[in-house]
Amino acid sequence: MASSRLEINFIRLLSRCESIAAEKRGETEWRLEKYVGALEDMLVALRKTPSKPTPEVLTDYTRKVDFLKGILDAEKLSSTTEKALANQLLAPGRTPTIANERTPASKTVHMQTKARCTEEMRNELLGTDASGTGNANQDLRNRRGTPLDERQTATELDAVLQHHHLLQEKLAEDMLHLARNLKNNTMAAQNIIKQDNQTLGHSMRQADVNFDKLKTESERLEQHTKKAVNWFLWIMLFLVSFTFISMILFIRIFPRLR
Repeated sequence: MASSRLEINFIRLLSRCESIAAEKRGETEWRLEKYVGALEDMLVALRKTPSKPTPEVLTDYTRKVDFLKGILDAEKLSSTTEKALANQLLAPGRTPTIANERTPASKTVHMQTKARCTEEMRNELLGTDASGTGNANQDLRNRRGTPLDERQTATELDAVLQHHHLLQEKLAEDMLHLARNLKNNTMAAQNIIKQDNQTLGHSMRQADVNFDKLKTESERLEQHTKKAVNWFLWIMLFLVSFTFISMILFIRIFPRLR
């Protein structure tokens, strides 16, 4: 299926946004945020068009737009550590945006942003060590550049990175645990609902059987009542007739005494 004009414009703007995100931007850079907002509007319009892409392509487009939004949100964080953690949790796109890309641009942007965050953390640690020392010691370190301080700084940086890595693993384990609990609870709820549906179906079938039996018994009772009433009428009629005839015979046989 040929791409629509809206989809072509969306792909061009998405590629442009990925190129801007790959660059090191200043605080006054405003284009990326505006472009991402325009991408969201175009993505909404793209879902409503008759010639919209396949659901898999739309899912990948949404993933890339959410990735760019995540980068913008991560850059607004104040702490370097929070920025690094937020960038680690981002999910880039899985397919290239344009045909001539060997590696998806969003993955490249993800690696570059993680590298920039690591560099900022390293610079922050080095800057903290330098500001916490006296002027004389700072000049002495600048002149000598002792390997001990370098090893100490590298050890501290490795400890910080390892700490963040452990935090990420713990967060991933917690999310996996929550997902498993959610799955188990969902399966338990499905089983309960299934059992309730079976019980309800059995009750409805039993109610239908009881209703049929009640209807049959009602008809039989009605027929029996009609038969009983008919027999009663015939008996009463017979008794009245017999009494009448008996009275006539009695009068004829035994005349009135004078």
